[in-house]
Amino acid sequence: MKKVLLFGTLFAFLGLAAYAQDENKVTDEDLVKYASMEVQFYNFLNSRTEKMKSMIQENEIFQGGARYNEIKAAWGDEAKMTEAKVTEEEKAAFEEIQAFQNSQQEVLKEYKTELIMDEEVLGAGTYNKVLAATKEDPSIKEKLDSLIAEMKAKQEAEKGDTEDPTDGK
Repeated sequence: MKKVLLFGTLFAFLGLAAYAQDENKVTDEDLVKYASMEVQFYNFLNSRTEKMKSMIQENEIFQGGARYNEIKAAWGDEAKMTEAKVTEEEKAAFEEIQAFQNSQQEVLKEYKTELIMDEEVLGAGTYNKVLAATKEDPSIKEKLDSLIAEMKAKQEAEKGDTEDPTDGK
């Protein structure tokens, strides 16, 4: 309950910060900062997803992921669990993955809040100003989405340039 109140207070503060600003017009600089923050969050999200994938694929119990999928399909249904012959060891390993997955929502929320509140990354006022503008003006939303897509594509292209071209052979 404390976290809910704290989170609610945080967003109330974010709302007040937006109203306190003299300038309500969204600039290109604001959009670039917002897009950059979204790309940083996207990268963090992908790193957490990759961590979970590796936890599954590197665990011998899950046989590269195939057994994990079988357990996941049967999970919660005792008849299916018995039919799939899910062992106690497999149950424990699966529950560990589920616990990690369930913890990620809070981790992601905290990380994004930190990015938003960091004035060097974005700042609460800029976040609220851009968010409000995207809701009011679809063209700003389109411009922001396009900017985010461009940043992601540029990042992917730069990643591709640093990879060994002989890896695929």
